[in-house]
Amino acid sequence: MSSSRRGFGFWIGAWWPVAAGIAIIALESTEYFGADQTSHPLRVLFQALFGPVSDARWGVIHFYIRKSGHFLGYGALGLAWLRAWWLSLPQFRFLFDAELALAGSALVAACDEWHQAYLPNRTGNPWDVLLDCCGALALQWVVFVYVRLFRSALLFDRD
Repeated sequence: MSSSRRGFGFWIGAWWPVAAGIAIIALESTEYFGADQTSHPLRVLFQALFGPVSDARWGVIHFYIRKSGHFLGYGALGLAWLRAWWLSLPQFRFLFDAELALAGSALVAACDEWHQAYLPNRTGNPWDVLLDCCGALALQWVVFVYVRLFRSALLFDRD
């Protein structure tokens, strides 16, 4: 279907996951989701599942939980971007859509970290932008491999 024949509903359907992902990241980028705010609830949940941990060990676990959240959250956002570009630009190949998706994810990550630099209990960390981009890239790579192995026509012949 050509883009000129696509209605408003198509565009909402294609892009709402991107908007929702950015909204979730914006919410999580507030003071209320800083490490000082998430430590206690996550520790309660972790200890309910796996048993008690020392304070020193919890510090390490909490760090990895938060960094895993970066990786997976931006991985999901990268997939939302990829889907939106895939639907919006059917004339282009998968890798071009993936590049646009990675660029969108990187832009959101950079803006997120820039915003956090101005909050009293958060830090703006360029390494987190890299981690976020790695998450977006990794999940897109999984999709690429899946499509390449099982649906190669989708990558090369979308007509």
